[in-house]
Amino acid sequence: MIRHLIVSFMFVTVAGAVAPPPTVPWISLFDGKTLTGWKESDFFGKGKSHIKDNAMIMEKGKALTGLTYTGKDFPKNNYEFTFEAKKIEGDDFFCTSTFPVGESFCSFVVGGWSGTVVGLSNLDFQDASSNDTSKYMEFEKNRWYRITVRVTPGRISAWIDGKQMVDADIRERTVGIRIECNVCKPFGFCTYNTVGAIRDIKFRKLDK
Repeated sequence: MIRHLIVSFMFVTVAGAVAPPPTVPWISLFDGKTLTGWKESDFFGKGKSHIKDNAMIMEKGKALTGLTYTGKDFPKNNYEFTFEAKKIEGDDFFCTSTFPVGESFCSFVVGGWSGTVVGLSNLDFQDASSNDTSKYMEFEKNRWYRITVRVTPGRISAWIDGKQMVDADIRERTVGIRIECNVCKPFGFCTYNTVGAIRDIKFRKLDK
């Protein structure tokens, strides 16, 4: 009996070492050198976008400036994406991301409403400043922040520098975006009266 348990334990250990749980690789969406796969979002009075120091720079426009992903491979559900962003100049959001949620879309606002609001826009037709995902965080200029957003059936989660900022159960809620962000669909970023930089953009599908 004891010998059988020892042999079984050794088998599990060796089997675990030989065949670890599968991991899903990240897919990069930005080569750090060009805007290949991206286009300037069609905002009225937008600022110019360009590459500098291996990052996408969205210059200040009359209001909104953005970049929209043109690829056809971005998933609609059961995925996560991550990127680094920093505020270079200005006092409002510098890396708001718009992304698919099933057949709808949502945006994760970072540093909105004069620079401190974080949350989802929109849930039940309320934007990030007024729904229950709204939080407040100070953002330093010229500091890189790591943002991660995860979309799974019935839930949207988001982190900034590893700290969870959003954990929203959306099963009985209406998910949408502000009309201004339509030009960022299906996936994109925008700034408001602020210069923002984004780099190391990637996504991966999650195991079912």
